[in-house]
Amino acid sequence: MKILLVEDAKSVVKVMTARLSSYGYEVCHAENGEKAVEVFTSVVPDLILMDIEMPVMNGFEATNRIRGIEATQQWAWTPIIFLTSSDTVQNLVTAIEAGGDDFMSKFVPEPVLQAKMRAMSRIATLRQRLTVANSKLQTMADHDGLTGLLNRRSMDHRVDAAWMEAVSHGKPFGLLMLDIDNFKKYNDHYGHQAGDDCLKSVARAVELATQRANQAGLASNSFAARYGGEEFAVTLPKVTPDAYAQVASAIVEAVSALGIAHEKNNDWGITTISVGGTYLPAANGELSKVFRHADANLYQAKQQGRNRAVI
Repeated sequence: MKILLVEDAKSVVKVMTARLSSYGYEVCHAENGEKAVEVFTSVVPDLILMDIEMPVMNGFEATNRIRGIEATQQWAWTPIIFLTSSDTVQNLVTAIEAGGDDFMSKFVPEPVLQAKMRAMSRIATLRQRLTVANSKLQTMADHDGLTGLLNRRSMDHRVDAAWMEAVSHGKPFGLLMLDIDNFKKYNDHYGHQAGDDCLKSVARAVELATQRANQAGLASNSFAARYGGEEFAVTLPKVTPDAYAQVASAIVEAVSALGIAHEKNNDWGITTISVGGTYLPAANGELSKVFRHADANLYQAKQQGRNRAVI
């Protein structure tokens, strides 16, 4: 367990650090509340032992600020035990109201300190397990179960945020709508299990092409999502016109390069996709129109023979 000890009295720091270290805990130190807030963000302790009366910033204010930082993070909560030499009722009330969880004398007897630390260690272990479990649940909630791409709900949330940022700063915004060509015929001919495998392979190719665009600097924070059924969407914020066209072509080529047999995909004989896109040099207007225009271009790509992008 990692403990952040916030205390300005060097004698108390020395004694408390020795006691806690003898139990096998890792102890780091901050000499006042202001320093504690700085150290908290870098150390990420499992427990904070917080003195109340300190120079620069007292323990109550430091606790308020730490709780404010945690409020911006998912599932963040660090136990805070206030240390004091005077355990008055008013101090206890103020400590709890400030966001503290417990109250302990600096001169607490050894058996009591050991017992409290064992309890905190159990809590730290449970917190870690809970964080991992919550992270897995969040991933499941945000991603499509079959393809692993962002699902429609998560996509809508991220697209809205990217669109609002682009509009507020007058930045470029690109959107690609993708559809696997003749996918119903693929399912009918090869079966739904093969159809699922096809969807997963295409999704992976789209995701890799999108990631490569980010890594190559062609796009910034672009992301792919499963829009529904055999449809996908790629959002490209802050992308240049040339890079936008390159990404669209790269995605079409990446899926074609998979070489997945598709006898019912006339003229091609392999699994292909059609892409329709919308690009705005400076985002403005309604996002729904961007989607409608991209969808209309997707229809044009189908009409022109599939396995292509109309952007």
